[in-house]
Amino acid sequence: MTDSARHGDYLTHVIELAWAAREAGNRPFGAVLVDPEGLIVESGLNDAVVSGDVTGHSETNLVRAATRKLRGADLSGYTMYTSAEPCLMCAGAIYLSGIGRVVYALPASELGVIAGADSPVRTVPTDLAQALRDAPDAPEIIHHDMGEAGSSVHRGFWPGPR
Repeated sequence: MTDSARHGDYLTHVIELAWAAREAGNRPFGAVLVDPEGLIVESGLNDAVVSGDVTGHSETNLVRAATRKLRGADLSGYTMYTSAEPCLMCAGAIYLSGIGRVVYALPASELGVIAGADSPVRTVPTDLAQALRDAPDAPEIIHHDMGEAGSSVHRGFWPGPR
């Protein structure tokens, strides 16, 4: 299986998790952590709305669960797949965990357009690669375009463009 096909399979799964988060009353984001052998070792959904915890992003929830489960493990060979480009807070958690690669479906810039100016989603105008540019041992960052599949979970959820 090619990297592109593998990325597409995992991203399809995290988009399904994003739909599950949305159906549970949360914001539509999901993530998984994949070990070097290709096994999903942990998953995370956004639970910020239901929990009332503004840090309850899918990526931070995933990092918390994975680092507890894999206590002390070297995560440099692991890959995080996430439905949308991680925010700056999540970038910090990813970096501190030592996860070696991040593959995301929807860029933050596109999410901002879908969500619209009146949206409660806050996007900082710095992409993930820029945020981690000067960090030693920063993870490899890959945008894998999933087309409509990557954006459809957000359509109708956010207020939308003016």
